Amino acid sequence: MRPALTLSLLAAALSLAACTPASFTAPDTAAQPATPAATPAAEPAAAGAGPNDNLNAVLWVQRAAEYDAVAQTVYRAAADKLDAALTQANWDALVPDERGNAATGLPPAVVMDVDETVLDNSPYQARLVRDGASYEDTTWDLWVAEKKAKAVPGVVDFAKAAAARGVTILYISNRAEHLQAATIANLKAEGLPVKDESVFLGLGTFVADCEQNGSEKLCRRKLAGQKYRVLMQFGDQLGDFVEIVANTPTDRDALYEEYADWFGERWFMLPNPTYGSWEPATFNNAWDQPPGARRAAKLGSLDMAK
Repeated sequence: MRPALTLSLLAAALSLAACTPASFTAPDTAAQPATPAATPAAEPAAAGAGPNDNLNAVLWVQRAAEYDAVAQTVYRAAADKLDAALTQANWDALVPDERGNAATGLPPAVVMDVDETVLDNSPYQARLVRDGASYEDTTWDLWVAEKKAKAVPGVVDFAKAAAARGVTILYISNRAEHLQAATIANLKAEGLPVKDESVFLGLGTFVADCEQNGSEKLCRRKLAGQKYRVLMQFGDQLGDFVEIVANTPTDRDALYEEYADWFGERWFMLPNPTYGSWEPATFNNAWDQPPGARRAAKLGSLDMAK
């Protein structure tokens, strides 16, 4: 996911920073080692929480009416295409390489990422900004256990409309399997339809004859395709829709261009300026670099006015 909106927000946030911030990585990105992004080592929290590159991004998600409007627009646009997707027997949202069997005749489903697509984790991210901290599995697990994430604007209405038409909602998430119970409880508390535990395909889900590559969702999408005709996919990262083989800006742009016509038809992208594999792509996915070096690389990737 590399929208201009994301980069502009990042640039705005960078302009606020007067010193090197703590690195910020969130759940789905952190779980992805080589492709698309590696988990950065946790860095010490800065006492007093100095300027943080992620402040404006988290602030926008929580306080900008524009964020709510964008999310609502995405889900309303998808809802308008539900009936057409259901009536066209050959309509499928999986790329051909991930469709190992015929989709015709299978029950319909939509595939949804969880974090920043269905559930908003910005309070956790705001906590990290406040504390000058970075993503850690321990603090993330504690946040998930709180079951306090709110639904992204528009998702509940869409999911209920889909379920009312007999469409199963599948949640393909990079939340680990041990977080399944808390995640399902949070989804239900927010009004999301959860048919049963089988619709949650977390990180670590076994898929026969498919080798899991880090937190790539390829195997789990294939598993979904074995049982369902996938009408639509929703996510906040490019890797939520298709496998990212090389996480470089050039390759990401090429992958987007290859499937550009799928967005707004079969694929629906939610805005997430706070984290994603787009960020490490700007510094060669090298989380082992010092924070200052990573930040310099991000600045160097910007198009600057003369």
